[in-house]
Amino acid sequence: MLPAVAVHCPYCGEPIELLIDAAAGAQRYVEDCPVCCRPIAVDVDADAGRVRVATGDEA
Repeated sequence: MLPAVAVHCPYCGEPIELLIDAAAGAQRYVEDCPVCCRPIAVDVDADAGRVRVATGDEA
């Protein structure tokens, strides 16, 4: 089971949950906001049992 991380959409500000695969290590991908459908850039840094997630607009 993948852990869920709560973040806010950088466009509409709505809270959303992202499922993060921490076993994949550092990654960058784009996921659409389920509320406003705009593309969110997601940066994941996972090491030593810690997972850090940063979001921003795709530009």
